[in-house]
Amino acid sequence: MQKTIDIRQKSVRLLAFLILLTVLPNNIAAEVLHKVVDKTTDDGGWRFSLVTCAPGREIYQLEGHTALRARHSGGVDLAINWGVFDFQAPNFVYRFVKGETDYMAAAYPFYIFLEEYRKEGRHVVEQELNLSPQQSEKLMQLVEENLQTEKRTYRYNYVKDNCATRPLALIERAAAPVILAVGEDTQQTTFRSEMTDYHSAYPWYQFGIDLALGADLDYPITERERTFAPIRLQEALGNAKFRYPDGKEAPVVKSTNVLVEGDPSGVADAPTPWPLTPMAVGIYLLVLTVAFSLSDIIRHKLSRWLDTLIFGAQFLAGCLLTFLIFISVHEATSPNWLYLWLNPLCIIGAAGVWIKRWKRVVYWYQICNFAALTVLLSAHHFLGQAFNAAFPIYILCALIRSATDVYVLHPHIRHNTLKH
Repeated sequence: MQKTIDIRQKSVRLLAFLILLTVLPNNIAAEVLHKVVDKTTDDGGWRFSLVTCAPGREIYQLEGHTALRARHSGGVDLAINWGVFDFQAPNFVYRFVKGETDYMAAAYPFYIFLEEYRKEGRHVVEQELNLSPQQSEKLMQLVEENLQTEKRTYRYNYVKDNCATRPLALIERAAAPVILAVGEDTQQTTFRSEMTDYHSAYPWYQFGIDLALGADLDYPITERERTFAPIRLQEALGNAKFRYPDGKEAPVVKSTNVLVEGDPSGVADAPTPWPLTPMAVGIYLLVLTVAFSLSDIIRHKLSRWLDTLIFGAQFLAGCLLTFLIFISVHEATSPNWLYLWLNPLCIIGAAGVWIKRWKRVVYWYQICNFAALTVLLSAHHFLGQAFNAAFPIYILCALIRSATDVYVLHPHIRHNTLKH
């Protein structure tokens, strides 16, 4: 018995040492170390819970947040959090956009973790895990490994490696050879459709995601893959089972407790009013485009400012897509068939209409652009990439302007050709 106690005390002290290596202030680390050294004197072992926090106001909080809670009978109560990142890191914004999104694992007193969400009024639910003492010890070993200085930083992936997928993967490893079954693969869903559900009240955010991320988000996913979102993980774990080699089953969650009362749907800002949504703005632009294009056709004169507005915006978006597709290391940015619509060549349509010598260039560019946009609109269902509902409206605006430019410029191009 004494040997068992010594081993557990060493494990607890090791965890305390790892905590000191995290980003915590010295006084907090010292407090945890004091608790660990003085209070872990019995053989009660570790208990683990999955803690889920409701969505917050920031963009990266719309799916909620997940952490592990580790409690020892000696009085230690820790939050293990895989959602820590350092804004002070060199070139943080550039590296984040490029896809070098390095997050960290950190351990610190649970009351500090909980207080942050209590202040924000965010609903917090704890699901205590139905782990055996041996499985709990194994899970603590895995947590300790994750907190080591050389391993605590990881390359964050929005849907495949994040604050929810990390703890679930450790729980599965700790439970092995017992299988953690989260449900049957009955729903036809993709990463993009799952994200759209969570972002439905913030269509501009989803509009941006649908622009930046390509076809790799649109393959059918399993119930296990759906748990990339913390809220979905909480729901799935509530119905999940441990399946033992002998065929027996047991619930994964032993008990569920609400730690902070609040709206389970979160404290996110009010939904975007429909008149300000991408769909509404696209309709406004379409009406404007049709009206001025008809006028241009009648007058045989281009509204060059409208071309600059439409193709200039496409040029800027195309530069961003170029960076994401060819430079960034984001996994899901390529292939992206929207590149037929948004690419740097759009600068020809935006600036060329103001330069007399570019009339021929603009004319042939718009013929090619009209063909590319026609293919994109008519064949996108077969390309394996789901479109945002507002995209066809914006593509149609560009298509109308391309056709208008070709029609208006054609007599000038023909006249110059005959003249030569």
